[in-house]
Parts: sequence; C-alpha cells; structure tokens
Amino acid sequence: MNSRMYKDVVTWSVFKGCRFNCSYCVPSFQAQAKRQKHNCMKCYNFEPHEHSERLRKMPKGGIVWPAANGDLSFASPEYITKIIHKISVYINRTFYLQSKNPKVFEDYIGIMNRHNTILLTTLETNRDKDYHLISKAPTPTDRAFDFLCLKWPRKIVTIEPIMDFDHDEFLQMIWDINPEMVWIGYNSRPKEVQLPEPPMEKTEKLIE
Repeated sequence: MNSRMYKDVVTWSVFKGCRFNCSYCVPSFQAQAKRQKHNCMKCYNFEPHEHSERLRKMPKGGIVWPAANGDLSFASPEYITKIIHKISVYINRTFYLQSKNPKVFEDYIGIMNRHNTILLTTLETNRDKDYHLISKAPTPTDRAFDFLCLKWPRKIVTIEPIMDFDHDEFLQMIWDINPEMVWIGYNSRPKEVQLPEPPMEKTEKLIE
C-alpha cells in the first residue's frame, strides 16, 4: 500500500500498533485500524503485535516502510532482528525504520545494512513543556538527543504534525542530527484534534 506520509514509499505492515497514544494519531492511524475489525482484533484495538506471516512477501516498490502503522519500540528484540535480517539482503531497495523512541535502534546498529536502511524519527517541535498532553512518547529534546547519538550515517527527520517551536533552537536541533531529508507537514485532522501549530510564515522560514 502507498504511504500517505512519504512520497514514493510503500508500507509493509509486518508490525502494527503503538502505546504512545499521540492525540493526533487517534483520527488518522488508529481510525484506519478500525477497518480491520473483521480481520484482526489486535489491529482494530491498535494493540502492538506481530504479523510474521507477512514477512514472507516483500511488497514491490523502491522504498519500503515496515511497521508504518505501528512503532517498533513495542516489538520484541527477536522480532526486530527478524525484520532487519529480512531487509538486509535487499541491497537494491531502501527501507525506512521509524520510531518515536529512536534509542530502540541502538542495539541493532551492528546488524543493519548501512546501504539500504534509513532510520527515522518524528520531531514535532523542540518544546517539551506540556508535551505529555499530546503524547506518551519521549519528549522531543530527549528523542532528538537519542537520535543524534545513534551512530548511523542515514537519517530522516519527520516534522509532522508540526507544532509551534523556537526557531533557532529547533533549527539547531535538526542541523545537529544532519538528516539527509526532512519531511514537514501540518495536522491532517484539524477538525478532530487541535494542536498548537505555528503560523505558516514561521514554518516557511524554517524550511528556508
């Protein structure tokens, strides 16, 4: 299935579910999961779980995003290892491994393929204050620090949904990580969930 978040990326749902309970995820990823009631109740409840049967069939596409509808930090170490071993042999493909707890990847640096694997994390803002009202994930500054410390050459930062930020501090945070790409987007469900968003001109300045 094509990803709505990333251009030219196909999703591979070998792991689904998350317990970070991000408020903006409820009307998007979690709402999509409700379509699976007749197929998988764990998917329906957005409960972290494996779909190991899907490891046997790799989707077509140049860039593949495993666990697009979940967070790998809730997967078992054994299962993460299985996913990494599976994708490491596809040297002519590109794979996105993403988590809002990027520290989880630290234990797998030695077995990941440096040529085809890109690590991603989401940084909606540089501000930690009241972030616990939005998500149970590690705070943005902790997340950025853990991502920075990962000794991995290929990284991408996702600023989606973007929330209000301090320009110089946020810019420096991203600059230090040195990602090969940055994705930026606003909340796609403003009627269902309200976030402290920056004005467009502020975001445009950050992009510039």
